[in-house]
Amino acid sequence: MGFGIGILLVATGAILAWAVQVDTTGFDINTAGYILMGVGAFAILASLVFWSSWAGPGYFTRQDGGPSRRRTIVEDDPA
Repeated sequence: MGFGIGILLVATGAILAWAVQVDTTGFDINTAGYILMGVGAFAILASLVFWSSWAGPGYFTRQDGGPSRRRTIVEDDPA
């Protein structure tokens, strides 16, 4: 799940928990809203944690001599 899905889940859960007033038997909409807010908060936190550690494709070098991340080497001009 990404950051956007987490925000969507939190918003949907907040609407169900605080804005909807329905009396049902066997299913509590407010509890479902709190559960969605918890799952959304977890998704946001997990997205932030993994976002900072994600380096993109080709970041890690392979030990077997395969393709690795492209590097630019700048040498000083001897002149």
